[in-house]
Amino acid sequence: MEKIEFICQENNSIRIDKFLAEEMKDLTRSHIQKLVDEGFVLLNGIVPKGNAKVKQGDKIEVSIPDAEEIDVLPEDIPLDIVYEDDCMLVVNKPQGMVVHPAAGNYTGTMVNALLYYCGDSLSGINGEKRPGILHRIDKDTSGLLLVAKNDIAHIKLSEQIKEHSLTREYFALVHGNIKEDSGTIDAPIGRHPEDRKKMTITDKNSREAVTHYFVEERFGKYTLVRCRLETGRTHQIRVHMSKNGHPIVGDKTYGVKKEEFSLKGQLLHAHKVGFIHPITETYMEFSREVPEYYEEVLRKLRSRL
Repeated sequence: MEKIEFICQENNSIRIDKFLAEEMKDLTRSHIQKLVDEGFVLLNGIVPKGNAKVKQGDKIEVSIPDAEEIDVLPEDIPLDIVYEDDCMLVVNKPQGMVVHPAAGNYTGTMVNALLYYCGDSLSGINGEKRPGILHRIDKDTSGLLLVAKNDIAHIKLSEQIKEHSLTREYFALVHGNIKEDSGTIDAPIGRHPEDRKKMTITDKNSREAVTHYFVEERFGKYTLVRCRLETGRTHQIRVHMSKNGHPIVGDKTYGVKKEEFSLKGQLLHAHKVGFIHPITETYMEFSREVPEYYEEVLRKLRSRL
């Protein structure tokens, strides 16, 4: 376990995770927050809260556990590779596939498939060796994911996510007729106080969340929107659109009880991702249209018009 000490030189108080993110640029912000939450950070000898602030003269001690081998087996699962080079991948994830192993889903995940496809060439800077995952999309959401093959690529792409410079756009079919052609939902998201599996809009223990949306097509009782993420919180588009009065079609968690269509999950598709390449520093952008089951619903709605 590596131990590092810092003395704060800032004139103004600053959140401890932000301070450490500036000092430890080889770690992602989420990894730093995880270290704080799990007690690996001391502020003047005491374990601080996640929102604690440091001031000039404060002593911050960070213990970084050795990266652990994740107990996940490689599996020969076909991957839809949109782009690949020596340092990264862009993968089109199907609906129904879990991105990262968790309780109840230790096989058949994106990580299982990537471990088989890439072997040892996946990044490992989030405390686990070789996960490679930069960001996640929900099990029942389809679309494009970025995967890092080495730590340098992981750090540089993660910085773009943190700085909100990464382009991420989704197609969402929602209930109701959205009258305005575009809009922005700026509402903080945090864990639901009663149902820990759900997220909600709240000012308590929450993080900033901003979603921009643009109407693509109107179908009377339904609207197809293109959502652009400024931030990337858990279930962000699903929560924002639901609280805005337009839940996503097929969303069993935040949507309506009775659906017109027989769906296995929400009609939400990550159709576009754009980024500055971590090595060449050129802008790259990739897109994939909605999957067939999604397009079939749109065809039915268009036929009614």
